[in-house]
Amino acid sequence: ALAPRCGWVLPGLEQRLAVSAVVSPAAARPYAAAAKTAQKDAKRTRQQKVKEKPPPRRRPLMTKPVDDVYLTWLYRRPSYELEQAVGMLKKFQELDFTHPKQFVYINVFLDMALQKKKKVDPFSSSVTLPHRFTDEVNKVLVFTENEEEAEVAREHGAAIVGGVELIKWILEDEIQADFYVAVPAIIAKLIPLRNKLKRKYPSTRKNSLGSDIPKMLQFFRECHEYSVEDESIIKTRIARVNMERAGVTIFGGALCFLDPIVRRLVIRSSTSEGLLLNLDGILPQVEKVEEKEENAIDEDQQKPVQESLSP
Repeated sequence: ALAPRCGWVLPGLEQRLAVSAVVSPAAARPYAAAAKTAQKDAKRTRQQKVKEKPPPRRRPLMTKPVDDVYLTWLYRRPSYELEQAVGMLKKFQELDFTHPKQFVYINVFLDMALQKKKKVDPFSSSVTLPHRFTDEVNKVLVFTENEEEAEVAREHGAAIVGGVELIKWILEDEIQADFYVAVPAIIAKLIPLRNKLKRKYPSTRKNSLGSDIPKMLQFFRECHEYSVEDESIIKTRIARVNMERAGVTIFGGALCFLDPIVRRLVIRSSTSEGLLLNLDGILPQVEKVEEKEENAIDEDQQKPVQESLSP
């Protein structure tokens, strides 16, 4: 009996309902925007504290372990002289009962941006090792249109000899070779192969363009090619474990022109760990070469002065 009838509205209730429907959700929750702003400010404060916090100080590495068993990451990596490292590889081979004729590899770590505004572009080069560790012979193609030069090239071991007729077959990948050499008379006709051969395109800078065909064939048939991988590392094999002289010194001599950017040399066999080499014993020729060049420059500068003073 006391309940209101259906459809009745209490006085003022209808007006309040209409006003509340117009109010925005943000106004209905006045603390929501303030809470979000406070969270953003707290997040920024935490990020600033992380940036201002100094990096953790690393414990300096110790030089030489005292015990036979130790944690390697607490000590500096030991470096070895060349003869000592080669002897260790031979010892590893005997203890591990691995193949005595397995290859010896060298990894050359380079700083491609040292003292240069631009990074040094990855490159490739070739070197002749006096102690050959493989019977493989490189396949060399000779470009010449002279019949006498072609006969000389065949006699000295050229795999393929020909003229402009080879261009089509090379572009279609019907003919491939490890190295391409050419005589100066035909180089102007080989321009269509420049983009195809790229680094293997004959040039005087790489000693693959010249008139001495026997000399070029002797070098490129027996040379050992290496190139920069992963933008800063040279990985190549240089010898076998059972060889008396591993050829590391010879390969190091070939890297003398890279001395300013050589950071580390690591030698290993196919199954052994890597051994860090002492650079002083492998690249000693650089200082001598630089001294000779400086002395030659001084002498060249002094000669005109002496000649001008002479009666």
